[in-house]
Amino acid sequence: MDITLTSADSHEFTAYINGPDTARVGVVVLPEIFGINAYIRSVVDRYAALGYRAICPSLFDRRTTPEHGVQLGYSPEDVQRGLGYKKSIADETAQLDIEAAADALKGQQTRLLTGYCWGGYLSWRMACLSSHFAAASCWHGGGIVNHCNDVAKIPVQMHFGGQDGSIPLSDVEKIRAAQPNVQIHIYQEAGHSFGREATPAYRPEAAQLAWDRTLAFFQQQS
Repeated sequence: MDITLTSADSHEFTAYINGPDTARVGVVVLPEIFGINAYIRSVVDRYAALGYRAICPSLFDRRTTPEHGVQLGYSPEDVQRGLGYKKSIADETAQLDIEAAADALKGQQTRLLTGYCWGGYLSWRMACLSSHFAAASCWHGGGIVNHCNDVAKIPVQMHFGGQDGSIPLSDVEKIRAAQPNVQIHIYQEAGHSFGREATPAYRPEAAQLAWDRTLAFFQQQS
């Protein structure tokens, strides 16, 4: 269900939450540049079905002209809208909403973090900036290379497609060299957003393997 949260700077925003209140472990799911649309909600639901309490914050509610709970498709126009929205939100500003989402997992002993595309990048940033999480799994996070020398406070796992046109393997190798303690997995036949079902980018074998690895990693850290 959709709920309204308030961040530390009194900003109100929408979040989608699912899963049992009594779950021991909570997961904050960070979206792509398309907002809390049907795909990202399905990821929250998937965690909930496994017994996690899962939540996704609507980070685009921070825009100058707010539209709460933004949900975009994948047309060229939506891509440009999403990119424009993303540019208007600093990492440290998004952090306020991400931590408010974590705080909404009040009944959970352990809080984990995962994200896709922009959310994958933010998952790495929060692993270095925030003290709210026990571990993070970052899926095809573009821009991580620009912060590859940052120091993570928690265990981190990363997933990249070997055919990702927006994240060259040379960037992945720079990250690997700078972060020898981070688990980095490359799916050679996959491109960007390879886990996004019902789209041409979807690569089911890579997506399932990355999902299984994420769950195993989270179980180890919680």
